[in-house]
Amino acid sequence: MKPGNRWLLSFTTNPTDMRRLWSEEEFAPLPATAWCVVEASCLRSIDAMRPLARAGQLGPVLVDPAADTAWWLVSNDADEHLADIALLTIRPHGWLLRCPPTDQYFNGRGWLEKPDGSGKLTDPAAMGAAFGPGGRLPAAAFG
Repeated sequence: MKPGNRWLLSFTTNPTDMRRLWSEEEFAPLPATAWCVVEASCLRSIDAMRPLARAGQLGPVLVDPAADTAWWLVSNDADEHLADIALLTIRPHGWLLRCPPTDQYFNGRGWLEKPDGSGKLTDPAAMGAAFGPGGRLPAAAFG
């Protein structure tokens, strides 16, 4: 099993049901408890991912291009950094993210940035800078 899938399964109360849904090519509901889900436009997300990836601050991002929606996994302190950015919707604690496994797309939905199993999440302050005015990270973000 891929490390990213193993990591996702660690957040559900019933991994067997989640694996069964995936084997039937169904989305599995994954509760956002250890991290926060931030929703944004898919196209705007792709632009924001570039500087975050270069800075090493990009975590998992699930996308559904047909719905023009992306779901970012960020740390639970996302509200502190992202609440005032109109382009983003912060989903409540426990919200169910309906996702495929990391190595497959179902009905066009899949992981554009896959969970790698390490637990790395997108840094919310850097995400705020990428989505904020100008959409650029400060030079200090690149080390």
